[in-house]
Amino acid sequence: MALIYKTIQSTLPNEEGQKLYHPRAVYTGNVDTTQIAREVAAYSSLTTGDVKNTIDNLVTVMTTHLQASESVTLDGLGTFRLVMRSRGMGAATAAEVTPTQAALRVHFTPASTRNQDRTVATRSLLTGVKCVPWKGETTSTGGSQPGGGGSQGGGGEDPLG
Repeated sequence: MALIYKTIQSTLPNEEGQKLYHPRAVYTGNVDTTQIAREVAAYSSLTTGDVKNTIDNLVTVMTTHLQASESVTLDGLGTFRLVMRSRGMGAATAAEVTPTQAALRVHFTPASTRNQDRTVATRSLLTGVKCVPWKGETTSTGGSQPGGGGSQGGGGEDPLG
């Protein structure tokens, strides 16, 4: 299996006035909790229902910890944390700052291992990914389709390698 990408042209020009091309992931479907539970059950002695119940409970417990201002690290997977992003409505004084000035998001950082020189050796969920160009309709700008616009694809290089 491979990550499929399209080549899309930016709608906005850069400083030199050029509308540059960029890779954009194409999503071919969605896998829900039940499907994940079935697949995990196939690797274990648990039933699909046991695995689904465990995943549901994991989400509940993680939510509790994230909402208590704690980050959650799952070994081999990565770290989840809540972040606040300013909506651009700054306040003149610190006393005027309120949570409504920010949007909450969950930030995920994949687990990784490092070489002795501190460079990344492996990154959970990303190490070993192969990228291939999408073979579909060509569009010059990103649209409302999943993954963006066109497909004048490159050579399928691994952007992580």
